[in-house]
Amino acid sequence: MERAIVARMAKLPRGRATYKQLAREMGAKGDERERLEEALRRLAARGELIETQAGHYVLAALSGEYAVGRLRMHRDGYGFVIPDRPLANVEGDIFIPREEAGRAMHGDRVVARMGRMDSGGRVSGEIVKVLTRAQATVVGEFRVRGRGNFVEPHDERVRQWIEIPEGMERPAREAGVDRIGAAGEAAEAIEDLDGMIVNVEILEFPEDGERAVGRVIEVLGRTGDFGVDVEIMIRKHHIPHRFPEAAVEEARRAPGAVAEAETAGRRDFRGLDIVTIDGETARDFDDAVWVEKLKNGNYALQVHIADVGHYVRPGSAIDEEARLRGTSVYFPDRAVPMLPVELSTGICSLKPEVDRLVMSALMEIDHRGEVVGQEFTRGVIRSAARMTYTSVHALLEGDEETRREYAEMAPRFELMRELAKILQRKRERRGSIDFDMPEPLIEFDEYGQMKSVVRGPRNIAHRIIEEFMLAANEAVAGHLEALGRALIFRIHEQPETRRVMEFEDVAAHFGYSLGVGAIPVERHAMAIRRRDGTKGRREVVRAAGGAGRITSRHYQRLVEKIQGKPEERILSYLMLRSLKQARYSAENQGHFALAASSYTHFTSPIRRYPDLMVHRALGAWLDGAAEPAEVIELRRIAEEASETERRAAEAERELVEWKKARFMEDRVGEEFAALIISTAKFGFFVELEDLFIEGLVPIETLPGDRYHYHENTRRITGMRTRRQFGIGDNVKVRLDRVDTMERKLQFALAEPERPRGRKRGR
Repeated sequence: MERAIVARMAKLPRGRATYKQLAREMGAKGDERERLEEALRRLAARGELIETQAGHYVLAALSGEYAVGRLRMHRDGYGFVIPDRPLANVEGDIFIPREEAGRAMHGDRVVARMGRMDSGGRVSGEIVKVLTRAQATVVGEFRVRGRGNFVEPHDERVRQWIEIPEGMERPAREAGVDRIGAAGEAAEAIEDLDGMIVNVEILEFPEDGERAVGRVIEVLGRTGDFGVDVEIMIRKHHIPHRFPEAAVEEARRAPGAVAEAETAGRRDFRGLDIVTIDGETARDFDDAVWVEKLKNGNYALQVHIADVGHYVRPGSAIDEEARLRGTSVYFPDRAVPMLPVELSTGICSLKPEVDRLVMSALMEIDHRGEVVGQEFTRGVIRSAARMTYTSVHALLEGDEETRREYAEMAPRFELMRELAKILQRKRERRGSIDFDMPEPLIEFDEYGQMKSVVRGPRNIAHRIIEEFMLAANEAVAGHLEALGRALIFRIHEQPETRRVMEFEDVAAHFGYSLGVGAIPVERHAMAIRRRDGTKGRREVVRAAGGAGRITSRHYQRLVEKIQGKPEERILSYLMLRSLKQARYSAENQGHFALAASSYTHFTSPIRRYPDLMVHRALGAWLDGAAEPAEVIELRRIAEEASETERRAAEAERELVEWKKARFMEDRVGEEFAALIISTAKFGFFVELEDLFIEGLVPIETLPGDRYHYHENTRRITGMRTRRQFGIGDNVKVRLDRVDTMERKLQFALAEPERPRGRKRGR
């Protein structure tokens, strides 16, 4: 019925119709009219149709007046609606003024009516309907005021304080679950709750400027209490962190060991010295590897991945919760796993010297890195050792103690290094981009207190695992696609021409270029509505056919040129920003950065739901069974997984930034050597040389002159002295201020005071 409605309305003028018109034209009578009415409600709830007034509908895809999308608020009160689909004749997002934005909350999916376009090409709009609420709960600080009790949201984008009615200031005990905690127990009077971090369920959402109303469901503690920062991030980003009882019960029934009967019909790899290689703090091991040199000179590479699908069945409580979570979330001092620990660190984890069930990708690779033979099978392994990146690196660097400990396996690791370098060279030949960007690593002391922020180490052991996982992912994707099987791809689309041109402008100041030459553009006439209500037209420059002339080789060659140069860190970061985000899709669009025509995620089913779906697709083919999911369902899962991945990345990044700010609170007044990494009209951002920490030097704090930002050169210049500050300059700064809640550090230029000259005539 829904498909029929959409198809019918697509043929009507401007995609508009009334309920009565559709009922008449589709011949709906009796029960069919009820089905029609219900289908219209579902389509309107999803935003595919927009109900402009009672019984009047317009197809969102054909509407030139309305847009459906996600509202992203700014802390200053205005917002933007990010449309679900590109809008005809509209560039970018829809601006929602402050006076209109109060009708919804950050993250809500809304219907917006588009208004006029300003001289800069920005379209303003108003929110006419909220389709789905994103903020069922809000975490914030409890405020006791004379006029009542409120919660100030921790997320600065949720601007409305939430009113807490009398009697709803404390969480109820539900089904024996204590949601109060020790800090809440200590808060006996309402005044004791003042300043506490609480989680609030919203009972009444704000409409037309009215205040939201809620009830406290959790008391987490005070901001500085140990572990509260993680609890805030979990709730702020709405990360599911408690497994439902049905999933817990299923997990408890998981076996503690592999029964011999379960190995029947599987390839037995238990006689091989297969190993896992992970970080020192890793607790779940979902990949293991083995390499051998064949008589013909080729390499046999085995990549064994935990057979999570054997234990997590479609439609089970654990499966439904895993799909909801989408991914595990890794914070510096704890993780929120996608699967219960009985599976993630138990029966699914490829622990050493115990039997484990796996899905295996077996590849024969020649001296140029080409896969000349491949096979996929279910298997059983017994990992010979739990290796770390540090231990493998030490062994390959010749550390005598490590080589003695793993003497029998040392030749195996040397073969791994040999093959990894071959695979890397193969990717380089085809244009794969390798930014090798550093990641922040927070170090803790023996008491769990943060002691430093450094760049995470990377060595040949990381490269070995990365190359082997890339090879396995690509092999599985190409194999299933060649068979015509439906699966979730990992795609990375070509960059937008506008972003590439912006990067080229910056790179030119360092004497570099991607070497793309002139990028073709076309002029596009756009209808606009003037302030006086009359219509006009404006010319908009758009890229013709996207960035068709730009290839990954352009990026790869520049990465090679800047390797080891002082500007490498900055240009690599800016290049990365010019690219789109990788995402999941049921349709293959290739992977730009990897220069791969077909790519998927197969190697981490313990922590990523799309990988589990790929395992099911591969398993169904091995069994000669029908495909486990229709393409339309895979599309939904791909969209959900892309969203949960972004949510996890944002939460992880934000917590690291918060911990950095708290770490620097006691260092106000100290001076640091720093590098300017970006400039803007309000100042420049620096990165400290000895600490992986960034902050702003406001332009008004620069000494000895009045400074202005020049957009064309991206440099800040003194009007009288002509002194300049630009990207890549080394400076010395002093930490002036730390805003912990907003995770911002403000620095000032640190320079010795110049001696005053003697006055003339003396």
